[in-house]
This record gives sequence, structure tokens and C-alpha cells, in this order.
Amino acid sequence: MKKIVLLGDTGFVGQNIAEVFRENNIPFTGVSLTHGVDLRDSMAVTAMLKKEIPDIIINCAAHVGSLNYVTEQAATVISDNTRMIISLYEAVAKECPKALIINPIANCAYPAKAEIYSEDHWWDGPLHSSVLSFGSTRRLLWSVGESYSMQHGVKSMYLMVPNMYGTFESTDPNKAHALNALISKFVKAKHEDTDIEIWGTGIAIREWLYARDFARILFLIIQNPTMSGLHEPINIAQNFGLSVKELVEIIHKNFPDFKGAIRWNTSMADGALKKVMDDKKFRKVFPDFQFTEMKEGIKNTIHYYESIYPF
Repeated sequence: MKKIVLLGDTGFVGQNIAEVFRENNIPFTGVSLTHGVDLRDSMAVTAMLKKEIPDIIINCAAHVGSLNYVTEQAATVISDNTRMIISLYEAVAKECPKALIINPIANCAYPAKAEIYSEDHWWDGPLHSSVLSFGSTRRLLWSVGESYSMQHGVKSMYLMVPNMYGTFESTDPNKAHALNALISKFVKAKHEDTDIEIWGTGIAIREWLYARDFARILFLIIQNPTMSGLHEPINIAQNFGLSVKELVEIIHKNFPDFKGAIRWNTSMADGALKKVMDDKKFRKVFPDFQFTEMKEGIKNTIHYYESIYPF
């Protein structure tokens, strides 16, 4: 049985992975600031890895938030994430250089002018200015991983992911991913009989990945981490996107009793206008994988926020 360390297990994506692993009786050690390990602290990460000596490290630890958040807190976001990346790779090289590091990389690392995100072109141009602080650290993550491979033989895997949504996400719209923020706003407005403000114009198109689906894919990967096609960056993709306005319509249909107004705050940034990911490589590696249908995933996420209201 491979020994697995899950970094960021108390975060949004990490909690979904932890849930799927527990359901499938996959043992792992969760590591996060909540558990007392500051992943920005090289000495703390080194001590943890010296104790655990894992075979696989799933690196879901990140300091991230909404478009507005990563702009307002740009210096902190880039500094914290850079420290976490360097601390991790330094510690792995020292204590467990044979471990495989699995890195989810948000698609904000793709160039600003691309509309269909293909793995062969993810460095072909600058980032969108709205995601500079976080997106640049996702490119840094790949650069550090490849550099430590060249010098120390550390192995890394890079899973390029679209925007995620689902259970266990923040209830703060300024920290949450956009779709979760929309859903939480509808739940609050229904219970509190208020109007809803939505940031941006609604025209931006995004591809969405149900976080539990990502966890299911990781479960498949850890069964066979050397499978063909995973030795280079790969999109976890469906090649399908919806505009924010379309998402709002889908969500709204789940709240037939909501009578408030929906107002669009067009002073807030849309970000890149289209972000959809090419799925050719993904389908070669995972030809039979079935993603959760969007309406079902949204309904499940609504149930989650209803279950934790008030927030």
C-alpha cells in the first residue's frame, strides 16, 4: 500500500479528495495549517516529510480566492504560494526524493488570449492581468518541479484543471470560486428575502469541474500513477463551457420561490472572456470517465449550502 500525504486536506478541493479516499478505504495523512503545519515554513515541511516518508504527495495547498481577492491581496497571494512551492520541493529533495508529487494546476496559468486551452501551448503568451498573482505561481510550480527533476530526480505530475465547484467551499464570496459564490448568494437571498448582486457582466465563459469528479480521477491515478499520458501536463477537461449568465439561469431554476432582483455589478472584472480546455489528451488516458452532469452537480452544491445555512 502506497503511503499518501494530502497537502491542503482541509481546503475546498482537499476535503473532496479526503471524502472520496475515505469512501474507498484509501489511507492518507492530511497536512495543513489547520493541523498545525505551516506549509510556507521550510523547516516545518521538512520535519513533516521526515516523519511521514510518503510515496505520493497530493499538493492541493494554495492561497487563492476570487478574481477580486487575488488582486486585492496580490502580494500576499504570490508570496505565500511561492514559499509553499519552494518549501515543498526543498523538503522532498532532502527527505523523500523518490516520492511522486501530484500538482493540480489551475487553468489561469494558460495565456490570456487563448480561448481553447491546449496543453501544448500553455506557455505561449502572458497571463491575464486579473490572475497575475496566482497564475504566475502555477507556472512557477511547473518550473520548480521540472528543475528539481533535473537536479534531484524528483518526479512530478501536473493536472491542469478548470474552475471547480462543489461541496466544502468557502461561504465568503470573495474567497470562493465563482460558481460556488453564485450558489451561496442564492441560498442566502432565499432565506433572507434579499436581492442578489452578481459580479461582472455575465458574458465570460468558463469550463467547470465538479470537485468530487477531480477526486475520483485522483483515485484512479493513485491506482496506477505510471499510466501512459501522465508524464506531461494534462488537462482534466470536457471541452465544454457555459457563460456566467447561463449558470445563473440554471441556478435560478432551483429557487422557484426566489422573488428578489438579480443585479449585475459591471464594475467588477470579468477576467478572460473564454476559458475552455481541450480534452483530446484526457480522453486518451481516461476514455471511459463519466463527469457529473452540470445540473446535478449544481443541485448537489445547493443542497450543501442549504445544509450549512446560516453562514
